[in-house]
Amino acid sequence: MSESLSQTPGARTEDVRAVIAGLWVYPVKSCAGVQVQEAILTETGLEFDRAWMVVDEDGSFLTQRELPRMALIQPRLKYHDMVLRAPGMLALHIALDQVQEPVRVKIWDDEVKAYDMGPIAAQWFSDFLGVKARLVRFDPEEKRASSPQWTGDVEALNQFSDGYPVLVLSEASLAGLNEKLQTAGAAAVGMARFRPNIVLGDLPGDTGLAPHDEDRLDLLEIATDQGLVQLKPVKPCPRCPIPNIDPATALSSPEVGDMLQTYRQESRLKGAVSFGMNAIVLQGNDHLLKVGQGVTANYNFG
Repeated sequence: MSESLSQTPGARTEDVRAVIAGLWVYPVKSCAGVQVQEAILTETGLEFDRAWMVVDEDGSFLTQRELPRMALIQPRLKYHDMVLRAPGMLALHIALDQVQEPVRVKIWDDEVKAYDMGPIAAQWFSDFLGVKARLVRFDPEEKRASSPQWTGDVEALNQFSDGYPVLVLSEASLAGLNEKLQTAGAAAVGMARFRPNIVLGDLPGDTGLAPHDEDRLDLLEIATDQGLVQLKPVKPCPRCPIPNIDPATALSSPEVGDMLQTYRQESRLKGAVSFGMNAIVLQGNDHLLKVGQGVTANYNFG
């Protein structure tokens, strides 16, 4: 870790110095995440992030909002395949280099090209979720762009994420929420509820990050062995009821959402609750991000 921290991203005077404290990939949209030590950054976010999605009979996406049991589906990425496990189910193996027939699917307001993953995967998801469902994979030739209202003239591409390539959250923000929850007599919650891709932490021996510093940062720079990565936070992440769902049990209770309502209403989102920042990739396609790499940033006072 000390080797990567010794690298100084860019030639600028930075307001904030931090570290990548965690990396998370969510291979199947709205299923459990995979915490990894390193991940390749692509133009659509971390490699394999939201590459697959569960859809209904009409091809519309399904999430924990309607089906909390999706939180119990645990993917694991192997060398040649993805292994999916869920309570009471045999493991489902999905080859990383194989798809079946092309289909069109709907995610929010977008209709995009994808590939169906076949009847065995469809039956597995249908049996566990109790609804007719199919598994699809994003077509890499599809160009699904983030909203230019927030990205400006940058074409930021996604696969099946809600709208942006990378979600950034800090350990300080979670600690601030947990302090409020525990003061109110509720239990602390884990980072998994908030489904970030990159978790920012303090440098060893430093307490530089304040809660929600990620909201105020202009450009994140990360030095990798392949060169400089630049990520730009562009939009506060609006929060639906999913953080109320315990990822270990799939049971929902309102404490998290109720607490966020008391202090996280965001004027940029017309009063919607936010937690974390959506970011886009400006530089560093195919670079390898690792836990422990240093991150620098300046505050955005615009």
